[in-house]
Amino acid sequence: MRDQRLPPSSPGFWRSPVRGPWFTSVLGVVLLVGITVLFVTGLLSYAAYNPDLSPVNDKTPDKGILGFYLFAWPTGPYWLYRLTQGVHVTLGITIVPVLLAKLWSVVPKLFALPPVRSLAHGLERISLLLLVGGALFEFVTGVLNVQLDYVFPGSFYPLHFYGAWVFFAAFVVHVLLRAPAAVRNLRRMRSGKGPEGEAGGEPDFPLVSPRPAAPTVSRRGSLWLVGGGSLALFVTTVGQSFDGPLRRTALLAPHGFADPGSGPGGFQINKTAAYRGISARERSDEVWRLAVTGPSGTVRLSRAELLDLPLHSSALPIACVEGWSTSDQWWRGVRLRDLAALVGYEADAAPDVLVESLQRHGAFRSAALRANQVRDERSLLALDVNGEPLTPDHGHPARIIVPAAPGVLNTKWVARMTFGDL
Repeated sequence: MRDQRLPPSSPGFWRSPVRGPWFTSVLGVVLLVGITVLFVTGLLSYAAYNPDLSPVNDKTPDKGILGFYLFAWPTGPYWLYRLTQGVHVTLGITIVPVLLAKLWSVVPKLFALPPVRSLAHGLERISLLLLVGGALFEFVTGVLNVQLDYVFPGSFYPLHFYGAWVFFAAFVVHVLLRAPAAVRNLRRMRSGKGPEGEAGGEPDFPLVSPRPAAPTVSRRGSLWLVGGGSLALFVTTVGQSFDGPLRRTALLAPHGFADPGSGPGGFQINKTAAYRGISARERSDEVWRLAVTGPSGTVRLSRAELLDLPLHSSALPIACVEGWSTSDQWWRGVRLRDLAALVGYEADAAPDVLVESLQRHGAFRSAALRANQVRDERSLLALDVNGEPLTPDHGHPARIIVPAAPGVLNTKWVARMTFGDL
């Protein structure tokens, strides 16, 4: 709602009675908590990829100190990545209405004149430019990635990684500059005095219009509207991280998620064998051989020979960076530590392993696993799932399954495994 007779730099141009310091402060507090959780879970997702297994797993070249790596990603609890990435994606989608409402509430300040009145004000304006641009970039690329729409230029991993650091740095500066005023507004609201600027205006550019239009909804009503939008997004997203009937409510999950089919292989996939260029011939039992390399040389094993080795079972989910996860599936195959023992290592001293796929293209044609992942007794080169051989789209003739690892590290259509320090 605007008065077209006035320029945007005039407070009277913006006539919505909803805008005000209290409305903006409430949204800001919600974003302060939500974005902090998003950033922390994003860093955990980065750590889960074991990025210092470079250059195999590291998709953020020249990251410098931004790519600090504090610990080797654990294998327990086995649902850890399912939880952290589910929170990251579900929360990111849920707070989109809050972010949009916050940007709408402060848009008049973008037109304030003069643009810079002091050093502190100049820093705030720069932080706002980076904050708004970074927020839109991170949320847009994140939502597109969740929907498997890779329309952005370049790889999602470095774009989202570097964008997150720019956004969060601006976010921290903005919080330091604006938190005192937000806290004062909330305290005044609780005391019944009304927020700053409601009566006397603000010293820089008032959010409260001096000529407000007739209200159609109260500020509290507007917050309920924003909250309802967030609740609707939450309800239609969160199901992709759960089992049972709730899974069918995940209407915003990637295409095909809600109905992955039936039978032993009836659970979610991201990319099919055909999409990755895996031909029926090269994965056939007559042609395919797994090459396992270590200090004692290379062993080549057919699927039948792998099935003759001691087999073990693990009940594990698959959880992907897009936020979705499967329920626990029952996998059967050869332990990774036992494969390491075939090529010269003690099972309890198995090292890192480089896993290479048959696939022709894609960001993770190969992936590396840490020694703690290889040594875990639940980590398998899976041959069967839910009592049946793997389907082509689930990685036949063999795939990796590791507890708590991102789905992309659970390499499908495995062709070669090289054990040793990476």
